[in-house]
Amino acid sequence: MTVVLLALGFLAQSGALELLIIAALFVTLLAILFRRRRATVSGRGNKVLPNRYDPAREREQAQRRLAKEAKQREDERRRQEKERQHQYAAERQTEAEAQNTELAKRLGEIDALIKSVLERNLVVTYASLKHPLQRPRFEPKGLDQPASQPQLDGFIPNKPGFFSRLFGGSARYDRAVAAGKEAFARAMERHEAAERQRLSQLAGLELIYEEQCRLRSEEIEAQHAEIDQLEQDFAAHTPPAVARFYETALDRDILPVEFPSVRRVAYVAESRQLIVEREMPAVNVIPADLAFRYVKAKDSIEASPRPANQVRTLYAALVARFALRTLNVLAKADPSDTVDTIVLSCFVNTIDPATGHQIRPCLLTVRVGVRAFREIELAKVDPVACLRSLNAQVSPSPHELRPVRPIVDFNMVDHRFIATTDVLSTLDTRPNLAELSPGEFEALITNLFSKMGLETRLTQASRDGGVDCVAWDMRPIVGGKVIVQAKRYKNTVGVSAVRDLYGTVLNEGAAKGILVTTSGYGRSAFDFAKNKPLELLPGSQLLFLLEEHAGIKAKIEFPDDWEDPHAGDIPGVDGPA
Repeated sequence: MTVVLLALGFLAQSGALELLIIAALFVTLLAILFRRRRATVSGRGNKVLPNRYDPAREREQAQRRLAKEAKQREDERRRQEKERQHQYAAERQTEAEAQNTELAKRLGEIDALIKSVLERNLVVTYASLKHPLQRPRFEPKGLDQPASQPQLDGFIPNKPGFFSRLFGGSARYDRAVAAGKEAFARAMERHEAAERQRLSQLAGLELIYEEQCRLRSEEIEAQHAEIDQLEQDFAAHTPPAVARFYETALDRDILPVEFPSVRRVAYVAESRQLIVEREMPAVNVIPADLAFRYVKAKDSIEASPRPANQVRTLYAALVARFALRTLNVLAKADPSDTVDTIVLSCFVNTIDPATGHQIRPCLLTVRVGVRAFREIELAKVDPVACLRSLNAQVSPSPHELRPVRPIVDFNMVDHRFIATTDVLSTLDTRPNLAELSPGEFEALITNLFSKMGLETRLTQASRDGGVDCVAWDMRPIVGGKVIVQAKRYKNTVGVSAVRDLYGTVLNEGAAKGILVTTSGYGRSAFDFAKNKPLELLPGSQLLFLLEEHAGIKAKIEFPDDWEDPHAGDIPGVDGPA
């Protein structure tokens, strides 16, 4: 400091005023810094300077860092756990929603049983029944690609250079060329042999392929010929052909997965009736669950049950929709008038909960005219009300499997006429109902209904060759007097015979009238009998009843010159309704 003061004095004597001022300011700054440092050391006692190493302080800071990092890790763990739980809950909720979506889809398919089929063209064309010719794909197994041919250049070495030729290289090159040509010749022989083998194998595969194509073409030609024959037989109203045609129509009707695809079809040419049995699903096709929800507290998806009355309502609607869908498929399959009337019976193949036995109750049966049904606008109708207007017989409790009696028992529909070209027909010993005398026919009908549990009384033969029989059903409430009339007809029974029977029922005060014939009935006859206490039994049902109740296996074969005895009914013509 003394040196600094002497220097200032010297500067002052020499007259350097500016330097003196700068030096004074510098000295003042040094003095301030010096005093502040002394105050820091002496005024705070034993306190350690900040820049001095302190182990305790370092440990404290390290612990704080560790604690902070641990807290950060715990916070991150809690955040991830919360996020995982939230994601898991979302996944479970999505799973419940997926089950609800599947539930809605199943109900939607049931609800759309009619609507979905209205959007399709249901006409079955014979061209659509013919399988297209699709030749199988030829698989050469790599034999169609020839192997690479050996090249001479690959066997000949390069020509020797100038210095190589000076030291005998030309002779060695000539020997190498000769050896290369020999190797090339052998390689060509092997290549040609392999090519011959390849071509031979390829030719064998092509022969097999051509044979497959030929067989496939023959199959398709045979199938096309079969369809052509079906078209001819259908046009001729041959019962097996008509039945097969409508079986195909039902097979093309794609139902929901839970629905069975069992069906039986028969055709009665005399009355132009199509008899159809179709199996429908049981009540368990209606989902028993109303909705699904995820319960977070239990970590489970719980289902709320569907109310029993809702199950009953939905199943009753399903039965109605299923029947109308089937009728629509059948009525629209053929635009011609080959089929006049459709008799549909819907069955359920299930287990009786009371006995555990397999049962097959009929839950719905209906007879409709094809033309009349085509006029119905199914998109606008209430299915249950529509079937009610068609006089369908529907189970009062379908969910309880309470059956109804089918309008036509399928087993009664039989191929009754034997072709004259059938050699086995000469060995047929069954009684022919067409050859019975009037007295024998009367006794046959009387005995039949006696076997069926009715008390019968035979009346005199009617003028048209039939027989009138008065019978009593002795069951209380549902029983009563029954008028039975039988017609030995070869041609379709006209509506006038049905009117006559109805008049007799009214005059006699009977509870019911039954008309039995050896032929069949037309649409007008069924239309007149609708909503009346009348039952029309065709010849096929008569044969079935004889075998079922009287043990008689009969047949019906009329001679070509047979004439129906009734003068009022024109054979084969159905009178006006």
